[in-house]
Amino acid sequence: MLSHISASLSHTSSTTTASFLLRRPFLRPKFLLCPYNPSKSQKRNRFVFSSMDSAATVDSVANDLKKQSLKGTENVDISSKLNLEELNWDNSFVRELPGDSRSDSIPREVLHACYTKVLPSVKVDNPQLVAWSESVAELLELDPKESERPDFPLIFSGASPLVGAMPYAQNYGGHQFGMWAGQLGDGRAITLGEILNSKSQRWELQLKGAGKTPYSRFADGLAVLRSSIREFLCSEAMHSLGIPTTRALCLVTTGKGVMRDMFYDGNPKDEPGAIVCRVAQSFLRFGSYQLHASRGKKDLEIVRALADYAIRYHFPHLENMARSESISFNTGEEDNSAVDLSSNKYAAWAVEVAERTASMIARWQGVGFTHGVMNTDNMSVLGLTIDYGPFGFLDAFDPNFTPNTTDLPGRRYCFANQPDVGLWNIAQFTSALSTADLLDDKEADYAMERYGDKFMDDYQVIMTRKLGLAKYNKKLISELLKNMAIDKVDYTNFFRLLSNIKADPTIPEDQLLIPLKAVLLDIGEERKEAWTSWVKSYIQELSTTGLSDEERKVSMNSVNPKYILRNYLCQTAIDAAEQGDFGEVRQLLKVMQCPFDEQPGMEKYARLPPAWAYRPGVCMLSCSS
Repeated sequence: MLSHISASLSHTSSTTTASFLLRRPFLRPKFLLCPYNPSKSQKRNRFVFSSMDSAATVDSVANDLKKQSLKGTENVDISSKLNLEELNWDNSFVRELPGDSRSDSIPREVLHACYTKVLPSVKVDNPQLVAWSESVAELLELDPKESERPDFPLIFSGASPLVGAMPYAQNYGGHQFGMWAGQLGDGRAITLGEILNSKSQRWELQLKGAGKTPYSRFADGLAVLRSSIREFLCSEAMHSLGIPTTRALCLVTTGKGVMRDMFYDGNPKDEPGAIVCRVAQSFLRFGSYQLHASRGKKDLEIVRALADYAIRYHFPHLENMARSESISFNTGEEDNSAVDLSSNKYAAWAVEVAERTASMIARWQGVGFTHGVMNTDNMSVLGLTIDYGPFGFLDAFDPNFTPNTTDLPGRRYCFANQPDVGLWNIAQFTSALSTADLLDDKEADYAMERYGDKFMDDYQVIMTRKLGLAKYNKKLISELLKNMAIDKVDYTNFFRLLSNIKADPTIPEDQLLIPLKAVLLDIGEERKEAWTSWVKSYIQELSTTGLSDEERKVSMNSVNPKYILRNYLCQTAIDAAEQGDFGEVRQLLKVMQCPFDEQPGMEKYARLPPAWAYRPGVCMLSCSS
């Protein structure tokens, strides 16, 4: 029999590590089987209904640009670097899925549609390029010199349209902090369209902070420089750490102020506006499916259409599955029933989404990353880290750490809870697919079982490699995390220094902790004894690896980063950028692109946070941006 979840996912209070690591919560818990439709008390959104003639529709602008356009580019060699006018736009999302009949940005409920065509409307005044990612430009096969164009900041602020783009805002819903919130959608993100490179890779370009959409509700659709810097840098830092993520092509200032109440304390102030160009294969979310599943029979075909679209373009291997592949698994039920994934592509897809999500979160845990807002509208069906708001990397190890001030009362999204929340979110996703009759209960349960297996498998491999061990040692790792939590040890620096331990059982006891001296600060004799005991056990385990100390050090340093994007480093770059100095943003980007390298001269970026780093607005942030 599959095991049940033994505790509420939103109230884990582990003092060492996630409760998920101590059990396998596979089967859909009873509280996930309640009717999908939200109660009236959960419908927090209010929509304003009115009409307005658009000054220019998206279609007319796109068509005009195409008419201007690609004269002389028909024979372009797409293996060479391209200029912006030569990008190969496909726009399959708009072409193949149902859209809104209106193209205005009046806040409203948008029914029976996956998107609304809407143009960027942000006001700019001499926009400037803050930073850009050459590695993302390579994905698009974009010539690096394009960033030097005088009109580049205008184009990527949305003030000047791109040839071939067909902008739209996506319609989706989601659970926020466990409560169904109804329609949410892209309230300040506008997708320009999809680009196909010469390898037929599909990349969606999206401007975050480009102005109002029908999904903006009561907000202005804009973004400020501080949050945009954080999103730009973290997108690229996570990629360099080997974690699946959306990317960021560039960051530009708008030259206009944006009013924000950073702490929601009634003291708003004017902040510099900015826009990030985000890049991903797709920005489809769990909530993209949830919204239409919640709206009754008429929208259930949209759930199927969205599933077909995702499989066709992003999981094509599932389209051509044959029964001969025998992708069949026993469910563990007493009747020996099986789930045959080759007979239902949607079940196979749900399982792969679950596994990708589990693998992503296991990697988060490995580097000490805390997302901060794991709402279902912030969960990618491609298993990408998406929507960087109040994120944070662990400094002092605290399983209950949350970087989100809004999350403080219940710490639903704290570091230790992330694996369990990932499962809860998968349950909501599979519930939406089940509502549309794409999955049966056993298939949905199996997807969650696979989430549990995949998370534990990947987490164990990650932790084994972090410690340089030959095999997973649960007792040794659990004791380590317990010690780290008690002494608030810096997560990143500890694992980096751990590679300096020698696998030599003859080292005198009073010298065992010398390699860890820089992170074991201000501990008393009792705690020194605890750590000495652990190091002895660790050295004993190392003796079984068959690796030399030098080989093990190289291996451990390849998975334990020296540099992570600590919040105080972001704040230093933000402070300078708000004064017009973008040098620190660019330097941080450079450092974070090589997180596992020693980088002589850059050691200051690996230092422990200074005292000021723990003030509000640095170590913890709200969702305000």
